[in-house]
Order: sequence, then C-alpha cells, then structure tokens
Amino acid sequence: MRKIGIIGGGAAGLAAAIAAARNDRQAKVFILERNERIGRKLLATGNGRCNLTNRQAVGSCVETFYRGEDTAFAQNVLAQFGYEDTLDFFTSLGLVMRMRGDYVYPRSDQASAVLEVLELELKRLGVKIFYGAKVESVVRNQKGFCIRAAEILQEGKQGPLQRFQADRVILACGGMAASTFGSDGSGFPLAKSLGHSVTLVVPALVQLRVRKHPLAKASGVRTEAGVTALIDGKAVFSDSGEVQITAYGISGIPVFQISRFIAYGLFKKKRSEVLLDFLPEYSEDAAYELLMKIAANRRDLTADAWLSGIFNRKLVPRILEQAGVRLQTPVSGLDQQKLREVAKKCKGIVLEIQDTNGFENAQVSAGGVRTKELCPQTMESLRTKGLYLAGELLDVDGICGGFNLQWAWSTGCIAGKAASNH
Repeated sequence: MRKIGIIGGGAAGLAAAIAAARNDRQAKVFILERNERIGRKLLATGNGRCNLTNRQAVGSCVETFYRGEDTAFAQNVLAQFGYEDTLDFFTSLGLVMRMRGDYVYPRSDQASAVLEVLELELKRLGVKIFYGAKVESVVRNQKGFCIRAAEILQEGKQGPLQRFQADRVILACGGMAASTFGSDGSGFPLAKSLGHSVTLVVPALVQLRVRKHPLAKASGVRTEAGVTALIDGKAVFSDSGEVQITAYGISGIPVFQISRFIAYGLFKKKRSEVLLDFLPEYSEDAAYELLMKIAANRRDLTADAWLSGIFNRKLVPRILEQAGVRLQTPVSGLDQQKLREVAKKCKGIVLEIQDTNGFENAQVSAGGVRTKELCPQTMESLRTKGLYLAGELLDVDGICGGFNLQWAWSTGCIAGKAASNH
C-alpha cells in the first residue's frame, strides 16, 4: 500500500490529497498541518466569500495574470488543469457556484462552504489529517521519505518529534504571506534540503507605505485612479480601478496589482515610486480642456469649489496643494499656466514608496522554488524523485481575482494524481 504524505493543509494540499486518494483508493494518504485546523487561509479569501477561480485563467493568456521567472511553466500547468477542470472538481464535491463577471464564487458566498465540501470529501476518502504537526525535516531514504514533525502544544511550545514514513511526498506548505494562517516560509528550507533553489521572495498583493505622504489628509478617500509602478523612473506596470488613500499610504486592488514590482524594487534599493492618475479616462490635454470648460462657467468660485464636482472634497485640497494653488484663490485669478499645472497634477502625482505593509498583510508572496526544477506535467521534482511541489511555494504568483486559488487547485490536483500513479 503506497503512502503519500502531504505537507500543508491549505488549498493546494487539500486538492492534492483528494486527487491522490481518488486516483488510487488503495493508497494511504495523510496530511501534516501545523495549525489546529486545515484551510484557515482559504476561509479568509475573497473577504470570506472565496473567489474560487476566474474564467480568464486559461493557458493561452497566462502572462497577463501570472508572474514569475518562467510563465511558460504556468501556461503548461493551466493547459492541463484550468478553469473548466476546477469547475468540474468542485461540482463533483457538491458545491454550487455563481458568477460575478469572470469571477467564480460559491453560491452561498461563504468560504466556509468551500472548506466544508473539501473536508467531507477528505473524510469520505479516508485521508488522515495530523494537526499541530510542524515539519522539521524531510529526508530521502531507501524506503522513500522520512518526515520528522514536532507536535505544537499550547502556547506555541513544541513536543517531541514524530516520524512519518512516506513513499512519496507533496510539499504544499505555502509561501510567506500571512504567517498567522501558517504560511511562514518554512517550506523553503525543506525544498532547499531536497535539492531545490529559491528565488527572492517578497510580499505581493499588499498595501504600500508612502514617504512624506502628501495625500495623508485625504485618508479614507476611495477614488477611481490609474496607478503605475516606477522603478528608477521607468514605468514597469500599470493598472486602474478603485484606490484607497490611507494615513500611511495607498491601498486597493490596483495598488495590490503593482505591489510585487515595488517590493522587488525596494529590496534592490532602487528608487520605487507610484504615479497616481486621478483622471485615467482623460489624456492630459483632455483633462486641461475639461478644467477650462468648468472654469469658464464658474469664474466666481474659489479653486476648491471649482473641483468639487470632479473629486472627493477631501482630495481637492491635496491636488491643489501639489499644483501650488491656494484653496481660496478665485477661479478668475487662475491663468492658463496654473490651469495647465492643475490638469497635470490631476493626471499625475508621484508618491515615493518607503515600504510595503509586509508579509503579514500580503495576500500572497512573490518568488519561491524555481519552476525550471519541476516537471510541469506532474509537478514532480527534477532534483529528488518521488517529491512533488504545489501552490504558493513555487515561483508563480497571480493577480487579484481568483488566479492564485486557481494555481493552488491546478498544481495540487496535478501533483496529487501524479504522486498516486503506479
């Protein structure tokens, strides 16, 4: 009877366990989970609603939604197990889903429903789960793999080491984002000990902290804006949508989408900035024409009232301040040069980024085990036979919108099935 040991009870690990047990009903499949329950991070995804996948998560356009050293690897993986396969997988578990645009959620809008159907299937298949098991080492031996795990006791204390023997091992212990859910980077040294190399790991899908924040007094404002990551003055990635201004910096999905590029820039000690465009639907000339038109009809008003029909009232003083215009300046007193300067600032305020909000607040981490060291058809290690890797542990990270969970389902199911093949 083959023994398959899975390290990590997150999305990828749970998918791997189900795929392995379904593929070989004689196999003894077990999960080693350091937390007191499985799927803790899964429960927090999508603000508790669990954005399972995205209709655009297909192999043909992977580079649009995934990042890493080798996006061709991600394309190969998703071509094998993609969006439709994920829908089939969860339908087989009895989960009813609903669409919001291209986003897929459980019909109940509860992440707990997703975890419950996974748990029920694990129980039905006889998958054994060991909770509070912190894996210290995985060693290849003549019999397969010897896994040593310490039991986590109350108050974080560790008990004596336990040994588990497995014929094949799947590492699915996550990256470094949100360690409270168990993703503390502990999988990287395990992978290294088994012959793998790891790229630089940084926070991704995370808020950004601004140095000498010029918009701090507009904290709490949510506004449509374009955001562009500038590294040493060069634009590397842009996005647009609702941006939230905070007392420490900026947040919101567009900010999350560019954050990995800023994080890498900061680590390499390069000048890392974000260009905020508060009128992304207008060119600078069109923005200037818009402001001129409004000014022509409101010459009797002060500058702050002039812009009140365009921007949030808390944001107006900050834009005027950046343009060097006093709030009480009459619109009639603004010459074309000043009007042009206001239009320029509406289209671009540059914020110097001093840091991200760190791994603790990141949704995922970027970087990880190099994918060139794996077989994309099986997720098996090219360094250690019988070892498989899945999920956020790998050097592939997706943008917001269900792409990272899709990566977990894809890599987990492929690894689980391959590990259980004779």
